[in-house]
Amino acid sequence: MGIDLHRRRSVIVRTSATGEVLESTRIVNDAERLVSVLSRCGEAPEVVMEATYGWYWAADVISGAGAHLHLAHPLGVKAFEYRRVKNDEIDAKDLADLLRLGRLPEAWIAPLPIRELRELVRHRAKLVALRSHCKAEIHAVLAKCGVQVPMTDLFGAAGTDLLHRVTLPGVYRGRIDSLRRLMEILEFEIDVFAGIVQARLSVDPGYTAVQTIPGIGPTLAAVFVAEIGDVHRFGGPKQLASWCGLTPNHHESDAHVHRGAITKQGSRLVRWAAVESEQRLSAEHAVGAFRDRIATKRGRNIAVVAAARKQVGHVYHALRDHHVRALQRGPKTCAA
Repeated sequence: MGIDLHRRRSVIVRTSATGEVLESTRIVNDAERLVSVLSRCGEAPEVVMEATYGWYWAADVISGAGAHLHLAHPLGVKAFEYRRVKNDEIDAKDLADLLRLGRLPEAWIAPLPIRELRELVRHRAKLVALRSHCKAEIHAVLAKCGVQVPMTDLFGAAGTDLLHRVTLPGVYRGRIDSLRRLMEILEFEIDVFAGIVQARLSVDPGYTAVQTIPGIGPTLAAVFVAEIGDVHRFGGPKQLASWCGLTPNHHESDAHVHRGAITKQGSRLVRWAAVESEQRLSAEHAVGAFRDRIATKRGRNIAVVAAARKQVGHVYHALRDHHVRALQRGPKTCAA
């Protein structure tokens, strides 16, 4: 069975073992309707759908009905977009055919606890991004009014004092006061969700082990644990780095080989956490020394990415073995 899932309605195509279309139907997204179609497929049918917007509920319904669910990777089925004729029924049948022929590029279906943890970690990251946006808006308002900001941190003690005593026209003062109130609310929500995440992971050995890596504290460790999930699904550190999008593109045809920039596929949060953690390290640490050595030869940007891949390798071993033998013992610096 192939399902072309949409926000409100979905198209379901049921095929035989030889690819013959047995049924094609469109349903309004509803658990009962989906189960009703599944019931006509026999015992433990093979079901495939794309990892698209809002797929969680359908995955839970399909698995709960006793079917074997396969999640198609969106980038792996992107060729569908270049056909002359494209519609929902053809998409659903093509998904079923890829599964039948053993050519389906599958994505990992995270279990419910991992999905919940990801929701918490990602929501906190969104709140931090909103807070950063509010800070940028305050800087922009001060710039419009010609107010110079002599301190490096406008939101420290000295900066807060400046925001209190600076004289601004009514509209601009109102904007800054509003943004500061929003920041107070966001600070509270960020602390709440950080506490929830840490409480959930307090007994997780992988979470504890990741924090032994220099540059990684509770916040970044939570990102790695939530986004990576079951680390045993990766064959090794290289496969994890590839999943994170930290490996270069590779295009090869005949005698021509081209390697370009990193793919940037996979979790953006993991890439950010890897880069953020290694940039906090000085040359006293092995990863920091490796980064600086590469920087002198190939430039800062290439060095940062190479060091991030090395950090991801340490994270892999920490999650798999709950310790990292390759690390030199030394004090952690500026853990986030």
